[in-house]
Amino acid sequence: MAEEKTYPMTAEGLAKLQAELDDLITNKRPTITARIQEARAFGDLSENSEYQSAKDEQAFVEGRVKQLQQMIQFAQVIDASTVSKNVVTLGKTISFKEVPDGDTETYTIVGSAESDPLTGLISNDSPMGKALLNHKTGDQVEIPLPGNNSITVAITHVAKAK
Repeated sequence: MAEEKTYPMTAEGLAKLQAELDDLITNKRPTITARIQEARAFGDLSENSEYQSAKDEQAFVEGRVKQLQQMIQFAQVIDASTVSKNVVTLGKTISFKEVPDGDTETYTIVGSAESDPLTGLISNDSPMGKALLNHKTGDQVEIPLPGNNSITVAITHVAKAK
């Protein structure tokens, strides 16, 4: 039997996934079911765009429900407090600056299921996340960039995510 993929994440990330799953099951599903029943009442389903739209949305929601259930079932919650406070791990917020004289940037390392780079949450599977993992305050780390380029950053601060 094939080994199931695990999904490393923070406790907060797991809670967000559970909340999304609960919303899909308790709110979205009944709404879509009602739309399908209403569209069926319009008659000929082969030319009923409202029916097709509702069925498409239902397929999307059911796919997302299955995805979330799998991610929650195989979640591996990482407790950042069990690792030295100066070591970059999942669930830690880190600040670094480009060497020699770049601006300071701050990110939180999270599992891929909860990453959102626009809000400062980077995946442990991303090139930046992989490069920074297991380093500590004061380390200089080379981060790969597209096109066989890279930058060197100096880690200035590591803390448990809030």
